Amino acid sequence: MSIETPFRVGIGYDFHSFKKGRRLVLGGVEIPHDHGLKGHSDADVLIHSVADALLGATGLKDIGAYFPDSDPQYKGLSSLLILEKVIRLLRGKGFLVGNVDVTVLAEEPQIQPHIESIKENLARVLHVGTDRIGIKATTMEGCGPIGRREGIAAQTVVLLVQDWDKAEHNT
Repeated sequence: MSIETPFRVGIGYDFHSFKKGRRLVLGGVEIPHDHGLKGHSDADVLIHSVADALLGATGLKDIGAYFPDSDPQYKGLSSLLILEKVIRLLRGKGFLVGNVDVTVLAEEPQIQPHIESIKENLARVLHVGTDRIGIKATTMEGCGPIGRREGIAAQTVVLLVQDWDKAEHNT
């Protein structure tokens, strides 16, 4: 027996290590720093975390299944474009974004000055108001790879709402 509910919750997590010679992009915003993040696309750990949370909430595969790092067409790709495709996938399954809550785990750089720009980027792509997006940052107090300033991680929780007019019904 399957129970139809109007809500879905998803959790996403991503980590990328620092790499000298790359630009640092978080939430589609270039942030001044002496290191960027290592990755095939622009390595935007914040957006990758959001994308995986959205995909998980809809029961779809993870971000790597849709944007494999073995495919040269995704080299250097803006993660905002990845997120746009994810939104098309979840809308095709009849879901809308209710809200998004992201925690960035980093010793450096400070993201506080960039939070409003990040929220505006996400709101535009997710088709929600900035009041439905939470962005927070915390450190690891010197512990682990993040605490040793080896990289940045992001963790996301999303709430999706069923758009019953567009939902796939398996009756």
